[in-house]
Amino acid sequence: MPLLTLISDIGQQDFISGAVKGKLLQTNSDFNIIDITHELSPFNYPQAAYVCRNAIKNFPEGTFHLVLVNLFDEKPEHMLIAEHNGQYIGCADNGLLTMIFEEIPQKVVSIALDKTAPKNTLYCTGVFAKAFDELSKGKKLTDIGDETVSIHVKNPLRPLLYNDRMEGQIIFIDNFENVIVNITKEEFEEQRKGRSFKIVFKRDEVIDKISETYADVNEGEKLALFNSAGYLEVAINKGNAAGLFGLQGFSEKQATSQSQYLNSRLFYQTVRVHFE
Repeated sequence: MPLLTLISDIGQQDFISGAVKGKLLQTNSDFNIIDITHELSPFNYPQAAYVCRNAIKNFPEGTFHLVLVNLFDEKPEHMLIAEHNGQYIGCADNGLLTMIFEEIPQKVVSIALDKTAPKNTLYCTGVFAKAFDELSKGKKLTDIGDETVSIHVKNPLRPLLYNDRMEGQIIFIDNFENVIVNITKEEFEEQRKGRSFKIVFKRDEVIDKISETYADVNEGEKLALFNSAGYLEVAINKGNAAGLFGLQGFSEKQATSQSQYLNSRLFYQTVRVHFE
C-alpha cells in the first residue's frame, strides 16, 4: 500500500479535505493516506516550508506527499512533481518546493493541466493522484511529465547574521503557543563560536542558557531549547509564550511593507541572539 501524506492550508470546516481523500482513493484505493495537517496559515510560505520539511524527512523512502498550499497564487498551467532524497512531492509551481528542500529538487517535472478543465482544488488533486498512481506502479518521473520545466524559486527564510548577534524570525507557533524561530542548532553554534549569549525578545525579555526539556525551569518560567526538528524554541513551562509575550508569526507582507504600523509589528516577530 503506497504511503501518501496530505499537507494543506484548506482547513477542515467544510467538505474539501474529505473530498480530497475521496478523489485520491477513486484513483487508487490502496493509497494509505496520512494527514499531516490542514491548518497551515494561508499564504505563509515560511510556516508551510518548516512543517513540510520536518514532516517529510521522517517518512520511508518512496512515500508520496501531496502539498496543497497556495495552489492558486497565480493562474496555474501545470503542477509539479519532485523526487528528492527518495521522497515524492506534489505541489503548485509557487516557489514552495525550493523553500522546503532549501535547494533545487534533485528531479522535478511539470504535469500539464487541461486548459478546458475548471482549475480548482479537486481537479488538481486528481492530476496529482494520477501521477502518484503511475509512479507507484513503476513509471519513472520523466515518463509522466516534462523535465525541461523552469520552476519558480523562492529562497528559504534565513536568520540575519552579524559579528556579535543573529536575528531570527518566528516561523511557527505550536498548539501550546511555544514559539519556533528559524535558527537551527548548527547555525547557532557556528555563529556563537563558544561565546556566551543572550536570547532577547520584546524589549527586556532575556534568556541566557539553553535547556534540554521544559522541566529544566520552574512552572511559569521562560526557557529556550532546540526542538525535535533542531530549531530554536522559546517557551514557558506549562504556559503560553506567544500569548503572554505578544509574539507573532513572521509575515512576508509586513516585512516588505512601507507602512510604519505593519513594520512596527515585526518587532514582535523577531528573536535576537547577542554574543559576548
